[in-house]
Amino acid sequence: MSKGLVYIGLINPKSPDNVGAVLRAAGCFSVDKVLYTGQRYATAAAFRTDTKDIVRQIPLLGVDTLPEQLMPGMQLVCVELVEGAIPLPAFVHPAQAMYVFGPEDGSIDQALIDRADAVVYLPTRGCLNLAATVNVALYDRLAKTAGSTGGDALIRQSRDRNNRLRWRGEA
Repeated sequence: MSKGLVYIGLINPKSPDNVGAVLRAAGCFSVDKVLYTGQRYATAAAFRTDTKDIVRQIPLLGVDTLPEQLMPGMQLVCVELVEGAIPLPAFVHPAQAMYVFGPEDGSIDQALIDRADAVVYLPTRGCLNLAATVNVALYDRLAKTAGSTGGDALIRQSRDRNNRLRWRGEA
């Protein structure tokens, strides 16, 4: 699977901390756009914690509904604790997808679940918070993407200026 086009859709998020962490994940995992519905985040946006200022690189847009934002060929993937959903380790990620996550204090509406091309859940005991769930889902996508190996060049590009650590592992 190639990198493809990837959107994150957030249903009425309330926590600027979570949205800030989602933006950071979006930057780390090369997401193309982050969309959100509802008014709670817009009210709290002044307090966001986007420590890498990813919002300058990746659009963060408030929208009325998420499915209308799908590009042609893009699949709608809901990530939620839903009976009958696919466990994330068994999921085959589509090349182009909008991953939709429910609010911190609720669930994705049944109508959106019914419209989804796939519904996936993280097989954990209890639920993770919004930002943690986004990070795990995006990491799973990366780990299953052909050619997604790293190396020292990626490490040098990714780490901050305070980190110059090296390790000489087993030869």
